[in-house]
Amino acid sequence: MSDLAGFTGRVLLAALFLAGTAQKLVSPGQAVALLAGVGLPGFLVWPAAAANLAGALCLITGVWLRPAALGLAVYCMVTSVFHFIPSDGWQMSIFVKNWAIAGGLLVLAAGGGGSWRWPRARSW
Repeated sequence: MSDLAGFTGRVLLAALFLAGTAQKLVSPGQAVALLAGVGLPGFLVWPAAAANLAGALCLITGVWLRPAALGLAVYCMVTSVFHFIPSDGWQMSIFVKNWAIAGGLLVLAAGGGGSWRWPRARSW
């Protein structure tokens, strides 16, 4: 059961990064604006999209799981800076969620994420 829970948790975390990839690819303007707002070049949206996709695939497949989870945790911590706008409750909610997701990813990096596989038939 813990392997299935670990795998399910990895897939749910990956869904967030897959959605981030899709958002950056389909409509990069919002991310470009956030980057510009802190003085960074807009082209960084493309490496961010690639990192989101690669990290999500690592979470799902379990390949390079711990380094990917650690990298995504750092990514969440760094990108939280874009949402630190104390006068905007919505942005502060995203800021806190980024740190919570980073915490979950750090737990995953520390302990692994299970190795779920289809149950095997018992041999009697």
